[in-house]
Amino acid sequence: MKNLNIVLLEPQIPQNTGNISRTCAVTGARLHLIKPLGFEVTDKNLKRAGLDYWDKLDITYYENLDDFFDKNNGEYFYFTTKGKNVYTDVSYPDNAYLFFGREDKGLPEELLFENKEKCVRVPMRNTLRSLNLSNTVAIAAYEVLRQWDFPDLAREGSLTKYNWNDAL
Repeated sequence: MKNLNIVLLEPQIPQNTGNISRTCAVTGARLHLIKPLGFEVTDKNLKRAGLDYWDKLDITYYENLDDFFDKNNGEYFYFTTKGKNVYTDVSYPDNAYLFFGREDKGLPEELLFENKEKCVRVPMRNTLRSLNLSNTVAIAAYEVLRQWDFPDLAREGSLTKYNWNDAL
């Protein structure tokens, strides 16, 4: 299976990180959390949003951005409302790292400026600030997985009381 990496730089809202952790668990994406976090990992809101998926996560914590870059190597994509490229116009390779910033500040502009061609955005109306972080991560992750033809993901579900084969 190809490796997809979701990187959260200093996330502040536990419910967002919990929702993102659930997205990572059900897709097989690795989650990278870069400190400082705006909450304790034991926060009940974080665990509640991730429900019983927390033990299914491949999660790594880092002390800061330098610690992350020292320990990882791959192709990085920076999701930002300030990006000039649309996220669907990018071809994502194996071991892609999708970066997302704080809910209140986004990613540092210095990082964005140094990586102009790797800055991507989800199109939205100019009059509104941004999408919710967990929604943006889900959109981005599923675009990468779509490009990869949804490796190792179930493509159909089952009814609990009926059988699809019996439907007219």
